[in-house]
Amino acid sequence: METQQNGLFRRNGISYMVPFVLVTTLFFLWGFARAILDILNKHFQNELNISITQSSLIQVTTYLGYFLMAIPAGLFINRWGYRRGVVFGLCLFGAGSLLFIPGSYIGTFNAFLICLFIIGCGLTFLETAANPYVTELGAPETATSRLNLSQSFNGLGSLFATFAIGQFFFDTESSGSVVLPYTILGALVLLIAVIFAHVPLPEINLSSDSSPKGESGLANIRELFARHPMFVFGLFALLAYEVAEISINSYFINFVTGEGWMGDNTASIVLTCALAFFMVGRFVGSYIMRHVSGRTMLLICAIGTVVSISLVLLNLGRLSLYALLANYFFEAIMFPTIFSLALVGLGRLTKSASSLLMMTPVGGCGFLLMGYIADRTNLITPFLIPLAGYIIILVYALVLRKAIAKR
Repeated sequence: METQQNGLFRRNGISYMVPFVLVTTLFFLWGFARAILDILNKHFQNELNISITQSSLIQVTTYLGYFLMAIPAGLFINRWGYRRGVVFGLCLFGAGSLLFIPGSYIGTFNAFLICLFIIGCGLTFLETAANPYVTELGAPETATSRLNLSQSFNGLGSLFATFAIGQFFFDTESSGSVVLPYTILGALVLLIAVIFAHVPLPEINLSSDSSPKGESGLANIRELFARHPMFVFGLFALLAYEVAEISINSYFINFVTGEGWMGDNTASIVLTCALAFFMVGRFVGSYIMRHVSGRTMLLICAIGTVVSISLVLLNLGRLSLYALLANYFFEAIMFPTIFSLALVGLGRLTKSASSLLMMTPVGGCGFLLMGYIADRTNLITPFLIPLAGYIIILVYALVLRKAIAKR
């Protein structure tokens, strides 16, 4: 009877297909917003004649918003629920995008950085609400598969952004203005905010009978660190992933153009192909994890990423490029898989745990270190940074499997 009541989109006999589809649209939006940064990085280098290190402030500023707003976002969602968290995040996202209009009149790099910081704060609310919410919209045993499916549309948004915005910036002699894409994006996001404000989303009650009444989100956070060591390890593994994934995406065009393999326009297309591998990896991973445990998949993919980046560091010419592309396929399932595994068994602590996990995109600041190393050494050495991140994930996967085996 229980197997009939539960499934990929059913829990306790209730179907959550409609809220799943609605929330999954958000994954496309923030995938698009984050991928634009990888194109914007090279665009500002060309337009403002700045170094890789200087342009990395784009990533630093945006992902600093995640670090500063993740816990406030978690506290907000704990008090007001998932739907209001989504709407508030969309409003910040849309406002930050539209502020590119006055930012263009100011005409300074710092003005655009302020806009990106506001966008980063908005994305933090969206991701803090949507990621754990998706894990609850069905049977607990299919949570990892469900989150990977939603995150696949994150990859679709990234793919569309790098191709469309890359062509807009790099396909003409007179490079396009950053104002147009952000104005369109801001208007669209605010429209979606209005829709979510009027569409009720069911709140999933995760509290237990033993939950202390009046417990604050900060008390939950203290409990997570004191009593859930595997969650803490998962938190650091997710941070390591964000350092690796965001840094590689941000560095990609600089790397392939600096090696003399292609120009900016072609590089943006190749990055789009890389993100297509990433998206396919998530769809394939989501399907496989209906039959194979997330722990096993994470271990296999961690080995794949360590091997891939090791080949890049060996500086084997075009083979290094192919290894870098293969890395996108292997890393695809890592974020949703680590995220959902870290939340297993947390119950009433899930929202607070999610807010901590959503601090991890601050790992995008790792691109600052990659840029600094590239400006002062060569284009290959910076890949030591993502390699270290993937090794941490590999160790996490091994420890997780060992911990489960002991139960």
